[in-house]
Amino acid sequence: MDSAEYERKIAFRFAAFDQDGNGYIDRADFDAAAARLLTEFGTTARCDKGQALYSGAEAFWQGMAGIADVDGDQRVSRAEFVGGAVKRLRDNPERFAEIARPFLRAALAVAAQGEDGGAAVPAVERALRVLGASPDAAAFGAQSLDADHDGRVAEADAVAAFAAYFTVIEPDA
Repeated sequence: MDSAEYERKIAFRFAAFDQDGNGYIDRADFDAAAARLLTEFGTTARCDKGQALYSGAEAFWQGMAGIADVDGDQRVSRAEFVGGAVKRLRDNPERFAEIARPFLRAALAVAAQGEDGGAAVPAVERALRVLGASPDAAAFGAQSLDADHDGRVAEADAVAAFAAYFTVIEPDA
């Protein structure tokens, strides 16, 4: 896959992170995603799961900024995102996904609502919709994340899928 194709795919993903649609990814976008997840699952920000989700969102933001905020203005433009993400994908897609691990772990815990062993597929589908996926994409994504078909999504599967999401050939996928 050539550089232009990677850049096109990664640019398509930008909108998923730019939660408020202002043309930049910043800390507020990650905080907004965390807040929506907590609201959807009736979890308070002050409980352990809420604190873990906000901490995970902050870690995710810091990782994203470290990868892509070239000018140091505490926001990532579309061009910076494309440049930073493409470089990381070429280096190691799994390492790129690792910046999301704390957030993904905490989001699964919020969606699991006290269950052990990952979050149930319907809860993950709800979470994906809250984060901006269309109903069809959320349903497909949640089912796809259940790698062992046990009805649950494990952290390792979510992290692996995050890496794969950025390497899908079709920008619409």
